[in-house]
Order: sequence, then structure tokens, then C-alpha cells
Amino acid sequence: MKQILQDMGQGATYVSEAPAPVASRDSLLIASTVSLISAGTERMLVGFGKASYLDKARQQPEKVKMVLEKVATDGLMTTIEAVQSKLAQPLPLGYCNVGVVAEVGSGVDGFKVGDRVMSNGPHADMVKVPKNLCARIPDGVDDESAAFVVVASIGLQGIRLAQPTLGEAFVVTGVGLIGLLTLQLLRAQGCRVLAIDFDESKLALARQFGAATCNPGAGEDPVAAGMALSRGQGVDGVIITASTKSSDPVTQAARMCRKRGRIVLVGVTGLELNRADFYEKELSFQVSCSYGPGRYDPNYEDKGQDYPVGFVRWTEQRNFEAVLDMLASGHLDVKPLITHRFAFEDAPQAYQMLTQDKSGLGFLLQYTSPVAKRAVRNVTLASGARFDAQRPVLGFVGAGNYASRMLIPAFKVAGAQFHTIVTAGGINGVIHGEKAGFAEASTDMAAMLANATINTVAIVTRHDTHARFVAQALQAGKNVFVEKPLAIHHAELADVQAAYALAHIAGQGPQLMVGFNRRFSPQVQKMKALLQAVKEPKSFIMTMNAGAIPPNHWTQDNAVGGGRIIGEACHFIDLMRFLAGCPIVSVQARRMGDAPGVLITEDKASITLGFEDGSFGTIMYLANGAASFPKERVEVFAAGRVLQLDNFRKLKGHGWPGFSKLNLWKQDKGQNACAAAFLKAVEKGAPAIPVEEIFEVARVTIDVAEQLRKQ
Repeated sequence: MKQILQDMGQGATYVSEAPAPVASRDSLLIASTVSLISAGTERMLVGFGKASYLDKARQQPEKVKMVLEKVATDGLMTTIEAVQSKLAQPLPLGYCNVGVVAEVGSGVDGFKVGDRVMSNGPHADMVKVPKNLCARIPDGVDDESAAFVVVASIGLQGIRLAQPTLGEAFVVTGVGLIGLLTLQLLRAQGCRVLAIDFDESKLALARQFGAATCNPGAGEDPVAAGMALSRGQGVDGVIITASTKSSDPVTQAARMCRKRGRIVLVGVTGLELNRADFYEKELSFQVSCSYGPGRYDPNYEDKGQDYPVGFVRWTEQRNFEAVLDMLASGHLDVKPLITHRFAFEDAPQAYQMLTQDKSGLGFLLQYTSPVAKRAVRNVTLASGARFDAQRPVLGFVGAGNYASRMLIPAFKVAGAQFHTIVTAGGINGVIHGEKAGFAEASTDMAAMLANATINTVAIVTRHDTHARFVAQALQAGKNVFVEKPLAIHHAELADVQAAYALAHIAGQGPQLMVGFNRRFSPQVQKMKALLQAVKEPKSFIMTMNAGAIPPNHWTQDNAVGGGRIIGEACHFIDLMRFLAGCPIVSVQARRMGDAPGVLITEDKASITLGFEDGSFGTIMYLANGAASFPKERVEVFAAGRVLQLDNFRKLKGHGWPGFSKLNLWKQDKGQNACAAAFLKAVEKGAPAIPVEEIFEVARVTIDVAEQLRKQ
């Protein structure tokens, strides 16, 4: 398939070729026929990508604050690398797609192969979209018209919040693409509408659709125009679809509204409000969120859980269907809004025109290539690549943030031979595969596991897939590196252990390693060497200032991420096990108690481990601390001596003969050394981490989570 990407670091807009995605559960695979460039949003994104680093910082002051906090805790170089990595991640453009269903995933009803559908899929010739973000197109609506459904739904959601009634007077401030669609929908509901904009050509279209108009750029007074529309009573409501840093649209809206009028912000404006304007009239002000209820709810969008119509009448999908009905009835006319048409392959020229022609509205991309050519699931990135079969040849599964920023570069530094990178969507595999030097990118994991050239697999996917993928790779005879956790349930762990035992039934078999990188960091290695001389029990205090994550984030979902204890605290259970140097014999865990009106999750907890030699330690995993405090601190008390490690940058020794400190100019959590140790283990046949410890830490971590969930 091919997809449009925006380079947020350098500013280029380009078409990239990638393996086609596969329709997973609760999703559809769609062969695109046409898509609409959202002139306002995408013009802004392209402009941001072309801006200098200084201008980018000026546009996102809240991100600058986050960067400064990271510098204080993680160091300058680590922060610079993180920022550069973020900007180097190209952004898929587009969210107004029309096409034909090519595949239907499991759990999907109401759709079949061959259906014409619209969706919020990106600009790509094959897109995978969750079922609740798609809608079937009526026979009377052509593909080009259907491409406007998503942007019209943005305006429709603003209208639903404003609750207009027949005969009311409404103002639409900013009549770009969304504004012109919004005023048509208001007119269809029997409202008198005033359109305000500085562009006379757009106001001409507004008049064509039956609206009165006002051009402040020509000296016309918006407030006076609003009062005239309302016969001196003040307008019933204002929907702001403009994009400006000025607060004038909100100020003018307040002054032209009647008492208890409604103002809804759909676009982006300054928000310096005058309290008196709102207080005296008891005005309502609300910000509209995208296309309706369900937006940003992972249960609705990703898992396909619909809201009951009796309780939530208008969801995202039902708003899509309402707009399609308006198109079918002729109450919504988008044909006059189409100003440009481009072949999909000529998308860079379309975006160049978008930035040059500020009066352009409907930029359509047309997809005409044969569908069979788009559906290829393997793409060659480096032709003629050769591999040394006596060394690890890697297949990489997953290319998310951690994989692309940390693990792939770590394996590259360690000298890995990269063969195939497999991702669910395809495009991330190409982006990071090309950068790292992979020979192929794919969305077909089975084909990768069946490839005899690949002898080693790295798994960096969502946590609920780890155990299954590890078992499959072991069964295929591959050496396996899996990012933590190994498993999120005891049953999954048992499956992995069984697969490992079967792979080693004849003795020597593939290596298995979990990415517990902290034990390989240079400062932890120094701590381990110092502690080797201590023969008596040790006491450990490990504090992780984890930071808050929303309760609906996938890592907090026990069925997907396993929760943060299994997903993250396992690092410290392994680290304590490594430094203690003997098996864990007891586990006690306590989470923060419930409080009225406060949602308590398991990521505020203490974990106390007892060891076979009498050592013990407590892990404080806390999501309620300040971001300015060091994220990770490790303290060891032993034989009248103390070691203290802060954030894997500063190690201090108290009472240690010949050792006082080991400070690094750059944070090092051991990712590079961890990858190198695994590759060496594959070559030499000796494990970097004893498999018994891997299974022990996985079992104890799951035990801890289960204790916390019973409290």
C-alpha cells in the first residue's frame, strides 16, 4: 500500500510505500477510492512541520515545560535525543476517507466485503479502521460527496451542543470548510444564519447556501450584523469554526448573543474572556470535541463497544450516518466546496497547493491503482541484503515508541543483522525499518516465523500478545527476546514454560530473554560487583516515581497491558532479584487505600520481597509524585555501607573502601548492553539471564498484582 506522511522535523510531505495492514478484530480493511484533505487541520500540520525548532517551541509552550522538566531529571543529552526522536517520527495525514470494504475483521457485523463506506482513515490506498468509525454510504451519495462526512460531523457535533431550534438566529464565525458545512446544517434545521469571515470568496459561497454575511475586513461590524439578524434581540447562539490566535471571535460572540445565549467553540481561538460579557447575560460557553460521543474512548473506538442508543442518541458513527442522510436528501450540498482534484500519487503537489492557495477548500485525492497491487504484505527495503547464518539474524515484531527509540537502536549498536520488521499497520515498520537498515517490512508474522534465514525474534508489542508470540517463536525454533512483561497471567506463563520445555526436550534449544535492561546498566553492574564481597543479608529500597497515566490508558487495562505493576514494576523486581543474588521466598504487597470520590489504581503501591539468604527489600511504585523528582532511585544498605543510585545517572557510595561515586554525563539504563548480552548469548549458547530467574520474576510479579487486586 501507499500512504501520505508528514515529516514533522524537516517539513517534507511525501508518499511512502508499506505493507498492507490486516483487518484485525473489530476493524475493517478498506480499499480507498477518494479522500478529502482537511484544509484547516492539515494546512496547520504541514506548516508546523516546516517551522524552525524555535517556532515549534513557540507554538507549543506546554511541551517546552515538559522538556525542561525532563532535562532536570534525565539530563540534557537524553532529553535532546528524545525530542529529536519524537520530531523524526513522521505523522500520517488525513482523516476523511472513502472506499470499498476489502476485508472484515472478526467481531464486525453490519458490514460486508464490497460495501462502499466512509471512515476517518488516513490518506492511504488501503486503510484499517475500527468498525465504529465507519459508515455505509447510501446509493444516492457519490464517493466525492461522502468524503466530506467526517468534517461535516465535526460541525454537526458543535450544532448538537448548541441545540438550535426552528426559527432561531445563529452565527457561524469562520466559514472555511467546516464553517460552510455547519451553516448548511443549521439552515436545514430552520435557523437563520449569519456567516462571518474575512474571505469574500467564502462569504459568496455562504450567501449561495442562504446565509447572511459579514466581512470585518471590509469594515463591517460583526456585532451589529448579529443584532440585525436577530431583529435587535441578540442571536440565540454562535458556533465558532475559525482558526486564529485572537480572542475577538469569542468576545464578539458574547456581545452579539441574547441573554442565556449559547457559544460553542469548534475551531481554535484565543480564550481571553471578559467575565462581564458572560456574567451579565448568563451565557453558556462550550468547547466541542471532534465528531461526537465516543471520541477518544478506547472502549468505543478500539474495542467496538457501542453506546446504547436510548442513552446516547448521537455517537460518532451515528453522526456520520446523519450527515450521509443529509447528503442523500439534498439538504447538504458539498459540490460547490470542491476546488481541487489530484491523483493520490501527486499528493505532494496537492499539499504544496494547499499551503499556497489559502482560498482553497475541498482538496480531493483520487485512488485509481489496482487493489491487488495495494494488498501486498511484504515490502523490500534493502535489496540484495546478505546474512551470516552463524550469527543472530533478527525478525523484529513491533515498532512503537519504545521499540523505535530504544530497542532497535540498541540492537543496531550491538551489531544485529536486521532481516524483517513486522507491524500491524505496516507504515511504522517501513519508517523505522528503513532508518535502521532492515531488509524487509511486513504485516505477516507467520511468514516471518516461517523464514528459515531468521533465527532470532525480538517481540516489542502490546503486553497481552507477548506470551502468545513468545510461544509461537519458540515453537518455530527461534531465539526470543521479549520486552517485559513475559506474561500477564499465570496461565500465559505456563504456556510459555511449556513451549520452552518442548523446544529444549532434546537438550540445547533456543535462547529466551526478557528485556530487563536495568541489571545491565554500568552503575548497576558496579553495585553488583561491590555487593559480591558482602556475605551478610542486604536491605533494599527502590523508589519509582512513575508519574500518572490516565485510568483508561491501555497499560492500565488488566486484559491488555496487565496493569502497571506487571507492565513496569517487574523491572524493579528483577533488579532486586539480581542484586540480592538469590531466590525470592516471600511476597507482600499493599496498594493505596480507596478514598471517597478518588479513583485509586494499583500504580500506587509498596512491594516487599524476602530472599533466601535473609535479605529483604521494598519497592515503592508511585504514580502520585512530582515530575521534577528523580524518576528512579535505588538504595542498598549492607554491612554498615550504603549505595544510592539516582535515575541511572549518579551513583554514590557511603562507607565503601575505595569507592565514593560513579556519575555519568548521560543517563544509561542498560539498553545497549542488554541487547549486546542477548546477541552474545545466542552466539555462545549461554543465557544472559538464567531462564529460571526469568520465570521466577514473572511468577512473582503476577503474584504481586493479584495480591493488590484482592485488597
